[in-house]
Amino acid sequence: MAYKISDQCISCGACADTCPCSAISEGENQFVIDAEACVSCGACAAGCPVEAISEE
Repeated sequence: MAYKISDQCISCGACADTCPCSAISEGENQFVIDAEACVSCGACAAGCPVEAISEE
């Protein structure tokens, strides 16, 4: 199950830096996770300073 970034995202980029699959990119208003590339490792959620990432 892929992870998802909520509206709490502050666009700091910490999640993108921690993703081993490069599944996270900067979207129009916040960062987004490519569900196809996500391997559900949880590294992004652990690296998010505002806890804006959770499993779908």
